[in-house]
Amino acid sequence: MNIQFSQASAEHLPLIKQEIVDIHVEVRHHDFGMTGDFHSAERFAERLEMYASRPGWSAVLAHEDGKPVGFCFGHPLPADTKWWSSMTTPLEPEVTREDGKRTVALNEIVVRRPWRGSGTAWQIHETWLMARPEERVTLLVNPQAGNGALQANYEAWGYRKIGEQKPFPDSPLYAVMMRPTMKES
Repeated sequence: MNIQFSQASAEHLPLIKQEIVDIHVEVRHHDFGMTGDFHSAERFAERLEMYASRPGWSAVLAHEDGKPVGFCFGHPLPADTKWWSSMTTPLEPEVTREDGKRTVALNEIVVRRPWRGSGTAWQIHETWLMARPEERVTLLVNPQAGNGALQANYEAWGYRKIGEQKPFPDSPLYAVMMRPTMKES
């Protein structure tokens, strides 16, 4: 495998948006059968633009021989973030204290089928994190995805579940996970 990784910022979104949406549709809709308004290409594109409008947003795209492989993207949580507001059980204030530099949220990570199980998602993830200055990273995962396999994968990457939240009225109930940006040995 000869995969190339490229970093992107919000200014690059017009150049990469369609590729990201296309990968989302292929993987989420076709491979995993995620349907309904929340998972539609239109709603995903709206969320992508919303996330990219936040200061510090960045993405990593992966290609092999010019073919799109996958992507991830996220942004730092500002002091006035609403990220923690939809927790089903409130967390301690020390956990939810944000200043725009403490925590980065991984909004999406998606890898196309031919590259799944090869460590490519991990490489995309770590390439993205290496460029992040924050001390910790958080993400949401549907605990039902892959009968729990996706959450277990994040646990193998060093994440731990710290609670649950439902960020949108029509979204699933997600497990909230967190880890240091640099994996502890």
